[in-house]
Amino acid sequence: MQKRPPCPPPPGAPRWVAMFHRPDQDSWTVGAESPDQAPVLYAVGDMTQTVRARGEEVTVALWGPGDSSDGADGTDGAWHLFDAPAARETAPAPAAPPAPGAGAPAKLAERMTGRRHQVLLAGLSKAGLYDLSAEDGEAVRAMAELLDEPTVRRVAHWLSVAGGQG
Repeated sequence: MQKRPPCPPPPGAPRWVAMFHRPDQDSWTVGAESPDQAPVLYAVGDMTQTVRARGEEVTVALWGPGDSSDGADGTDGAWHLFDAPAARETAPAPAAPPAPGAGAPAKLAERMTGRRHQVLLAGLSKAGLYDLSAEDGEAVRAMAELLDEPTVRRVAHWLSVAGGQG
């Protein structure tokens, strides 16, 4: 199991910040920031999927304000490093390329399946489930192939509500 390199706190006043490690430069860069946690987690999900689609490994550190609601923990809103999901060693397998010479109906069906897959992944991200294993990716692909568009949108809505985004 690979250890995450130490991540310094971001500059400025505490807010929600996702820092991504760039191994080629051995540095951390801000990937997303917001006064609210939800948009940052959503962005982390999208960025994680994009980087993994390129076949690269992802290392994320999530910084935010410490709990200053009662001041008992002594942080008084100072920076706090939260546990970001560890990057799993297995990335989802890429989708199969289209068959050569496929007709228009096959291309449309493939595009609609891809669209349903995207909607399901967005719903999972909104629910805070953005670090999927290969088995999870297979389950999402199977659902995208079996379910119709309205059903997929309903499932994505449920996930969004479950994640507090609905």
